[in-house]
Amino acid sequence: MFVSHKLRKENIAEYLLYMWQVEDIIRAFDCYLPALRRNYLSTFDLSDDDREDLADWYSDLIRMMTEEGKREGGHLQINKVVMQNLVELHNQLLSSPKFPFYSAAYYKVLPYIVELRNKGDKDVNEIETCFDALYGVMLLRLRKQEVSEDTLSAIKEISTFIGTLSDYYKKDREEGLEFE
Repeated sequence: MFVSHKLRKENIAEYLLYMWQVEDIIRAFDCYLPALRRNYLSTFDLSDDDREDLADWYSDLIRMMTEEGKREGGHLQINKVVMQNLVELHNQLLSSPKFPFYSAAYYKVLPYIVELRNKGDKDVNEIETCFDALYGVMLLRLRKQEVSEDTLSAIKEISTFIGTLSDYYKKDREEGLEFE
């Protein structure tokens, strides 16, 4: 909760990846708050009040996952909305002649996106394909599994591109972007 609030303000891409990880952590505890409290939340160095606030936040997420049918997989609607906002911004940036740097970054990663979509879900939009790749590599690293040099090279480019989109998202929220 504390991390998510900070990330949402500072870096929407990191926020979204973090929230996907939170969804998976909740699933790892079978969406059961007592087990999550005992085996996960208890490991954080927090005051009792902060620990209760965090438990309440996780409880709300568990409730949402249950109500939305996301206990086994998928993403919460709150996270889907963030993704849709990023996709809409991506499309606006690409269609505007005012953002050639963004377009260049996109065309630089496009071959990776095409390759990933050919290997995976072709119906997933390009931005979510990038997030899926970033999240997948993050999980491999957490599991201390090997990641090939080619994959690391692609992830570096995708990360730079998504970072650029995230920077534009923040700027649009704080100052507003002019697309025309």
